[in-house]
Order: sequence, then structure tokens, then C-alpha cells
Amino acid sequence: MDLVARSGVLPQPGETVLGGEFAMIPGGKGANQAIAAARAGAATRLLGAIGSDAFGVTLKARIDAAGVDTALVRVVYGASGVALITVDDAGENTIVVAPGANAAFTDLTEPERAAIADADVLVAQLEIPVETVTAAARAARAAGTRVVLNAAPARSLPADLLDAVDLLVVNETEADAITGERRPEPLLAVVPRAVVTLGPAGAWYVDRDGASAQVPGVRVDTVDSTAAGDAFTGALAVAWAEGREIVDAVGWACAAGAACARTLGASTALPRRAEIDELWSVSRGPGRAS
Repeated sequence: MDLVARSGVLPQPGETVLGGEFAMIPGGKGANQAIAAARAGAATRLLGAIGSDAFGVTLKARIDAAGVDTALVRVVYGASGVALITVDDAGENTIVVAPGANAAFTDLTEPERAAIADADVLVAQLEIPVETVTAAARAARAAGTRVVLNAAPARSLPADLLDAVDLLVVNETEADAITGERRPEPLLAVVPRAVVTLGPAGAWYVDRDGASAQVPGVRVDTVDSTAAGDAFTGALAVAWAEGREIVDAVGWACAAGAACARTLGASTALPRRAEIDELWSVSRGPGRAS
């Protein structure tokens, strides 16, 4: 659950600032990216855990309403995951995540492994234990399911996880945590394909076949960038699963991230396919179909 406060400026350590609007919005990277993928046009199933608290009830209802299959989502006794978010007038944010039930998602059941094997693409994040992410990625690799890893929050990653990743999605800070550099090329030492997101400036794609493309961002009036990265990752996975050329898929994902940033909130801001298509078409100029 995202607890979001607006503030003119982000507080510095030890500083208290007077805020403005407050909102309580269902979120979480896994849920956000599942909803983003569903709204972008994919049949989507979520594997994860929610708490037995009131937040858990609300979270599941929101995910269900977005058309995501939650049949395998676990309910764990105790608190659901919570994110404490401050958003300033420029749309920038700071986020602290208290994992709650996410920390209890420590293994995979046979039905969960079967769901991974049945998928075209597995999308994973790092708000659950990295051991579980590794197990899921290796199960996907064994079944021929492509693996998209959004390595956020930033942390060091085990080699056996990276060996199972087909496409790594990180921002510049996360890239630096993995390789010590903010550029994408060093990531090719550990994964075959990588995208480094650059905020409003777009994204940079590289792969081991020699491709390198800086994809420009889509200009919008930014209200809140909180879930823009999740919109990007979910849309990228959908476009790649549909067989789009990867650089085109990255551009379409940039449009999804930009569309998301126009609205306050996380899951509430994630765009639908028609909205992504419209923004992507406009950004490419007159006479060019999406």
C-alpha cells in the first residue's frame, strides 16, 4: 500500500516540512507491473503475497479489478507491504518500502512453477527475497520462458540469478549498484540484453549482438513519477512478448512511462493500451502508425 504525501520540497535528513495532499493508493512493484501489463493488453497472472490486514483486502480487490489473475496470490498472517512516498512539486519522489508479507514469500509451490512455465514472459522485481526471484528465474529458464528482471530496489545480485535473465531493466542508480557504472554497456558482462531508463530523457538499450540505441523520452507535463518505471517495465514485457522489435518495444514502453507520470499515484496512474498507443503515435510525428 502506497502512503503518498505531496510536499513543495522533499525533506532533507532531520528536516520536517509541511505537506499537502495525502493519498492511500494500492501499489507495490510486483502488483504495479502486473496491472501495467494487463492494461497494456496481456493476460497477466501475479505471484506474490499480501497480509491478513485491511491493506491486503484492498490490494487484492484493486489487482482483481485490473483484470490480473490473483488465484495464486498468498495471504500471510500479519502486515502487508507498505511504501512511504513523498512527492514534490516537480514530480520527483523519495520512497521507503517496508516489505511486510513480501518478506514471507520465500519459496515456490508447484502451481507457481507451473504458472511460470506456462507464461511467455516472467517479470520479476526485488521487493521479495532475492532467493525467490532466483528460483523463479531459473524455473523460467528451464521452461523456455523469457525473464525480464527489474532490479529494483537496487542491491547486489547473485550470479545464478543474472545467468537466468534475458532482459535486465534498471535505472542509472541501479545500474551503478550492479556494475559500478551508470552506463548500460558494462551490464552486458552479466546479462545478454539491458535497458537503462533515464527518466524523462527516455531509455538506453544495448545487447550482446552489438545493438545500442538511445530511445528518446515522450514529453508530457509530469505530475508524479512514482510508478512510471513500473508502467515502463510492464509495457516493455508486453511488447516483447508480442514480438515487437526490441528498440520499438522500448519506445512504446517510454510512452507508457510518460503516460503514467501525468497522473498522481501508482496503480491508479498506470495507463491502458489505447492511451499508450495514442501517446506513442503522437510522439513519433504525423502519419506514423503506432
